Amino acid sequence: MKHLITIDDLDRESIERILDRAESFAEVSGREIKKVPALRGRTVVNLFYEASTRTSSSFELAAKRLSADVVSVRSAGSSVDKGESLKDTVQTLSAYDPAAIVIRSPHAGAAQMVAGWTSASVINAGDGKHEHPTQALLDVFTLRRRLGELDGKNIWIIGDVLHSRVARSNILAFTRMGAEVTVCGPPTLIPREIESLGCTAKTTIDDLHEADVVYVLRMQLERMREAFVPSLREYAERYQINSARLRPGQLLMHPGPVNRGIELSADAIDSPQALIGDQVKAGVAVRMAVLYELLVGTPLLAVVA
Repeated sequence: MKHLITIDDLDRESIERILDRAESFAEVSGREIKKVPALRGRTVVNLFYEASTRTSSSFELAAKRLSADVVSVRSAGSSVDKGESLKDTVQTLSAYDPAAIVIRSPHAGAAQMVAGWTSASVINAGDGKHEHPTQALLDVFTLRRRLGELDGKNIWIIGDVLHSRVARSNILAFTRMGAEVTVCGPPTLIPREIESLGCTAKTTIDDLHEADVVYVLRMQLERMREAFVPSLREYAERYQINSARLRPGQLLMHPGPVNRGIELSADAIDSPQALIGDQVKAGVAVRMAVLYELLVGTPLLAVVA
């Protein structure tokens, strides 16, 4: 495998191999010296055209812990501000002979285009409303640590599914790992074709008690060109997840950043059922594993020993 553009690039065996590697890298991250020499002498470029904290910082840490040289480029303050195209930017950066380019863009399909313009491996760190495959991998990693295998587990994804790249990647990943997925939200925020991905769609949370995992999405107001709900207050009344709506034993997830008081209440965020902090912690180890899979791909024993 050369690129990671979509979860569809991975079968179940590939996902499990990456997550097993991530377990080894999580152990490395607990050591006093957190580096391994797997990518020594190689360059990883992080090219982010959208604001990001968790994804950009974890990819940077992941590459550095693999001993790679890292070049991080943000559109603000770069030649993009002067009108340079994505293609010209990629070709300029390719002159540094990078082993991998990590790309986040507001435009669906951008990562696939970049893969056609460079000889480097390309990792999609989020392209518009399309996909965010490494988020899905770290979410599966987090759940696998808590639940074991996902076969037969019932996972509800609630909120702004229409604008969410995380939802699409997670539906593909969760179902590939054997889970049953339900998406839920206002009818205006549920894409008509979403069930073709292998999930069920609902417009009320009346049956939320059926879920083993409640995965809540952010209302992506920055992507909305029109009013998809009457008001955020009404949305919160009908769909906000709070402690009263969670039954004992259910696990709560959110990809971040959280709009407190809208899709999640403060008591839910801070409850012991929430895995949000675990998701963030998983990011570095999983992205180390993805970089390793694409650029090395050999057994880990000699690297992490």
